[in-house]
Amino acid sequence: MFLMISGGEIVFILFIVVMVFGADKLPEIARGLGKGMRTLKDATNDIKNEIQKSAEKNGIDTDVTKNISDEIKKVKEDIEDFTGPVKRNF
Repeated sequence: MFLMISGGEIVFILFIVVMVFGADKLPEIARGLGKGMRTLKDATNDIKNEIQKSAEKNGIDTDVTKNISDEIKKVKEDIEDFTGPVKRNF
């Protein structure tokens, strides 16, 4: 689910981008966006690792969050298993 944007809306957005920036600038823009997203992801991973190291250093149990994440994944899978046949009927 990519921001709940339909295929037609994506095509319209791409059309506007081509009209504003021109087709020759698109690869450069995409490359810049990719680098920016990668930098943001790396920064969030660094922050997450620092928080986890600090928590472990101070004796805080970090397994609790892992257990919660596992339970959330199980609930999501159960919901998808339940709603899968319902979605197909519509």
